Amino acid sequence: MITKKEVINLITKKLPSSQVSVENLKGNDHLQVTVIASEFNGLSLVKQHQLVYSALKEELASEAIHALALKTGTPD
Repeated sequence: MITKKEVINLITKKLPSSQVSVENLKGNDHLQVTVIASEFNGLSLVKQHQLVYSALKEELASEAIHALALKTGTPD
């Protein structure tokens, strides 16, 4: 099991400027994660998602995170 705080820490380690929110959708392994980061400027949505997935690679592989609904964007 992974905590919301651990998810936030992993993402902010990879994307230091990010603002991250995490919601449990079902149990603690189905998550809705929203990430707003200046590192996403100029990147496609696919590339933005790939950056977040890379930050959570081990947790996804071990199924500590079983399902991930992801929203990404850049600051206004």
